[in-house]
Amino acid sequence: MFPQRLDSTLAYDIAKAMMDGFNRHYRLFRTESARAKHRFETADWHGQQRAQRERIEFYDLRVRECSNRLEREFKAGEQPMDIWQQVKLHYIGLLVNHHQPELAETFFNSVTCKILHRTHFHNDFIFVRPAASTEYIENDESEIRPTFSAYYPTRESMHAVLVQVVKDFDLRRDFEDLERDCGFVVSAMQAALGDAKLRANFQFQVLTSLFFRNKGAYVVGKLINGFNEFPFALPILHTGANDKLAIDAALFGEDDLLMLFSFARAYFMVDMEIPSAYVQFLRSMMPRKPRNEIYNALGLAKQGKTLFYRDFLHHLRHSTDKFRIAPGIKGMVMLVFDLPSFPYVFKVIKDYYPPQKDTTREQIKGKYLLVKQHDRVGRMADTLEYSEVAFPRERFDDELIAEIEKFAPSQLEISDRDGDGHMEVIIKHVYIERRMIPLNIYLQEAFDAGGADSGNQSAAAVRAREQIERGVVEYGNAIKDLVAANIFPGDMLWKNFGITRHGKVVFYDYDEIEYITDCNFRKVPAPRNEEDEMSGEVWYNVGPKDVFPETFGPFLLGNPAVRTIFMKHHADLLDAAFWQGHKDRIQAGHVLDVFPYDRERRFSPAHRQNDQF
Repeated sequence: MFPQRLDSTLAYDIAKAMMDGFNRHYRLFRTESARAKHRFETADWHGQQRAQRERIEFYDLRVRECSNRLEREFKAGEQPMDIWQQVKLHYIGLLVNHHQPELAETFFNSVTCKILHRTHFHNDFIFVRPAASTEYIENDESEIRPTFSAYYPTRESMHAVLVQVVKDFDLRRDFEDLERDCGFVVSAMQAALGDAKLRANFQFQVLTSLFFRNKGAYVVGKLINGFNEFPFALPILHTGANDKLAIDAALFGEDDLLMLFSFARAYFMVDMEIPSAYVQFLRSMMPRKPRNEIYNALGLAKQGKTLFYRDFLHHLRHSTDKFRIAPGIKGMVMLVFDLPSFPYVFKVIKDYYPPQKDTTREQIKGKYLLVKQHDRVGRMADTLEYSEVAFPRERFDDELIAEIEKFAPSQLEISDRDGDGHMEVIIKHVYIERRMIPLNIYLQEAFDAGGADSGNQSAAAVRAREQIERGVVEYGNAIKDLVAANIFPGDMLWKNFGITRHGKVVFYDYDEIEYITDCNFRKVPAPRNEEDEMSGEVWYNVGPKDVFPETFGPFLLGNPAVRTIFMKHHADLLDAAFWQGHKDRIQAGHVLDVFPYDRERRFSPAHRQNDQF
C-alpha cells in the first residue's frame, strides 16, 4: 500500500540520486552511439567493433555505480519499506517531461533489486507496469531535433529530393557518384509505386539519425502515398576501389526490414534523444516485430528484457498449455524446454556433462557472453539471460520437472515463496531465445515428403528437393558468414542450427564456439605406413585447438543427396586452406563484409565482386 504522504527528504534524495545515475548512463550510451558516425566516416572498423562490444557493458556498470553510491551516501539497503515506497513516488515525479521515461523506470528496477537483495518484490517497490507515457514526448519540445524529417517530392523531383535526404546526414566523406546511386533508388521506388497516382500526402519520412552497424550506415524511413506505406532502408558503404561512399542497395517492404533488424544480428548504433519515438516509428514499419526486439536492435537490451518479461507474463495469464521438454534431439550441455503456444525456448545449463564435453558452467556462460558481445552477422541467435525466474508449478509438465531434477537440480527450486498456497517453479538461471525449426528436422521432413527420390516428379517431391537444397546451401552460407565474423562454431551438427521464418539458417549452440584466430587448422597428415592407414584410431598428434576440416564429411554428409548438394556449393569448407586463409586475413586486420541482404540486391556489379566469399 502506498504511503498517504511524502514527508521524507531522504526518500527524495535517494530518488534524485537514482535519476542522476540513469541520466549519466544514457548520456554515455548516447555519446558512444553518436561517435559511430565518425568511426564510419574514417573507416575505423576495429574501433566500431570495439565500441559495439563495450557499449553492451555500460548498463551493468552504471547500475553498479549507482547502487554503490546509494549505499555509501544513504545506507539505502537499511531503509524501511515506507521510505522505499516514497522513493518510487518521488521518482515518478522526476519522470515528468523526461525524454527516456521507460528506460529510467527499468534502471530504477535494476538498482532497487540490486540494493534490496530480494528475489521477489512487492509491486509497490518497483515498476511492474509503466508509470509514465511515452506517447508524443517530442511534441512539446521545440528545441529537440525531431525524430523524423518529412520530404514532399513529385514524381519528377524524387531524384533531387532523395539526393537532399542523403546530404542532410552530412557525412564527412565524398560519395563516388551520389547522383547515380539515387537514380538506382528512384527506379526501385518507382517500381514499388507502380502506376499508382500520387496522393496529396505523398512524402518520404526519414529517421533523422543514421543507423550504424559493422561497416555500414543505413538511412531508414518510409514512403507514404495515400493509405499505402512502403518501409525502406538504404545501406551506405565504403567502395573498395577508392574508399568513397556509395548507396549499395534499396531494401523495401516489411520483410526486408525484418531481415535488417533480425534478432540474429548485432545491435545498431543510433543517436536518439527519444528512443520510444524511434521504436514507435520502426514498429509502424514492422508491425509483426515485438517492441522488445526493436529495443534490443537499438542497443537497449535491458529495456528489451523488461518488455519481453511483461509480454511473457501477459501470455501466461492468457494461455493454459504447459511447459514441456522441447522437441528434437536432446543436448549434452543444455536442457531445453518450451511452451507450445509461445514462440521462444528456455535453455538451462545442466549440472553434469558427458566425458567428451570438457567444460564448466562458467565457461558455457562465457561463450554466451561472447556471442552477446560479438557481431552475430545474422547467423547467431540473440539470447535473453535471466536469473531467479518464477513460473506457476501447475503449468509445468511432470516429465519436464523430472528432467530438470535429474540433469539440473542446482537450478531448480519448487516452493510457496509468497505463502499464498500457490507453488512456484523457480529456475535459478535461464537463457531464452527465439524458437526455430532445427535444421535436422527441417531436412528430415523434406526427405519424408519424397525429397530423396529424384525420379518422383510430383509437385510435393519437387518442393521437398528444393527444401533440401535450400537448407543445405543455407547451412554452408551460415558457416561462411560465421567465418567472416571470426567465429568457429565447434559442433557443426545439423541439429545445432535452425531455420527462421524467413528461411535463414541460424546457429544456436554456443558451448563449443571459438574464435577462428584461436584455432589451428590442419590437414590430416599422410599415413606413415600401412598400419597407420588401416588404424581405426587417430595416430597423429592433436592439440587442444587443432581442427581438421576434411574430417567434417563423415559426421555431416552421410546422406548422399545432402553430400551432392554440399560438395557442389561448399566443398571448400572441407579444406583446411579455406579456413586458414580467412584466419590469416582476419589476423592481418581485414574486416570482412557480411550483408543483411542478398548480393543480387546490390546495385553495382562491381560491388558484388567485393563480397566476402
